[in-house]
Amino acid sequence: MEILMSVIAGILFMAATYLLLSKSLLRVIIGTTLLSHGVHLLLLTMGGLKKGAPPILGGKSTSFVDPLPQALILTAIVISFGVTSFLLVMAFRAYQELKTDDMDRMRGNDQHE
Repeated sequence: MEILMSVIAGILFMAATYLLLSKSLLRVIIGTTLLSHGVHLLLLTMGGLKKGAPPILGGKSTSFVDPLPQALILTAIVISFGVTSFLLVMAFRAYQELKTDDMDRMRGNDQHE
């Protein structure tokens, strides 16, 4: 199962890299979102997919699951949500001002007109 999740994380990284190299600002934002999802999946995979009881005091089980990867992923999800919403607001404001989401036109390189 870890191998399958590693392959899926690699596919997410590949798609995110493709979208990050795009000229459209919205595709770049979607690429950063996919990249963060790939990191979440990679953190979960590297933490190990073990079966066991939750680490609660007073439990009768001898095998417990490590809660640290889950806490790291939860923190990363909150941070990536904040970054994504900030990027979307910034892109919306740039579109209102410049009437385009093309990166070349935003820089002032009007070769397409």
